[in-house]
Amino acid sequence: MAHPTYDTLGYVPRPYQPTPPRRSWARRLAVGLGKTVLVALVAYFALAMLLLVVYRFATPPTTGVQLERRLEARFAGRPYRIRKQFVPYDRLPLHVSRAVVAAEDGRFWHHSGFDLEEMRNVGTGVLQGEAPRGASTITQQLVKNLFGCTCRNPIRKLYDFALTPPAELILGKRRILELYLNNVEWGPGVFGLEAAARHHYGTSARRLSRTQAAGLAALLPNPRRRTPGNTPQYRAEILRRMRHRGW
Repeated sequence: MAHPTYDTLGYVPRPYQPTPPRRSWARRLAVGLGKTVLVALVAYFALAMLLLVVYRFATPPTTGVQLERRLEARFAGRPYRIRKQFVPYDRLPLHVSRAVVAAEDGRFWHHSGFDLEEMRNVGTGVLQGEAPRGASTITQQLVKNLFGCTCRNPIRKLYDFALTPPAELILGKRRILELYLNNVEWGPGVFGLEAAARHHYGTSARRLSRTQAAGLAALLPNPRRRTPGNTPQYRAEILRRMRHRGW
């Protein structure tokens, strides 16, 4: 058996161990920023989950899209006033909610947050050379309006996807539709159905006719550019969908 050799002072020399290379300041900064961003994303998700529980019973004081519009106006140096008034679901004519469902999410009452059939249809159309179109549900749009923005980026899409099932579970279909109707954008500074009815038709949401309800629903794909007067074909299509469903 080999014995360790001693130097003149009687110490056993340690084997050579190279010093690990030190991380550069840029790498340390990147790691630190990455951790900070991850913690912020997790914290924001937890906050959104808590707010979903609160919004099950309380009226949201503002939304992510409303804050986005305020910031846009401030940076542009122009005045901006938000008009909105919450109206309970029970006080709205049934044909109003039906027009919005027919326009935005025909299978709203039957899916669990994601319309898989519509996603397949969109995917098949893209493969056949059709232009891609949106397949988001009313639940996904509500999550975007409450906690996100209108910008298109992967992180926002990931949040929409992650928060949609909890929204369905916590809020339920009726409350989802009620919050959507009262918070979605219907024109520059116009949020919610009551403000939309008064802005576009000079009447209250409770007195909207079927044609007027369809006219408002036709604005939702692009509410800052569309008006009831320049969407007659889509309004007629929404009315046709309502009749097809027996509405």
